[in-house]
Amino acid sequence: MSLASHLDELQRKHGDIEREIDDAMNHPSVDDLQIVNLKRRKLAIKDEIEKLRGAPTTH
Repeated sequence: MSLASHLDELQRKHGDIEREIDDAMNHPSVDDLQIVNLKRRKLAIKDEIEKLRGAPTTH
């Protein structure tokens, strides 16, 4: 998988989690711990995206 396609996939996952968080926050029956876990996953993906963007290319 190329770096660009990997970044695209990570950005897609980041957006998916963002929508999950929004949906969860609009439902009062959702456990706060679930929202916290979603936010942690989103942050981990964001950190990976930033790390890859800052990585030197091998070309």
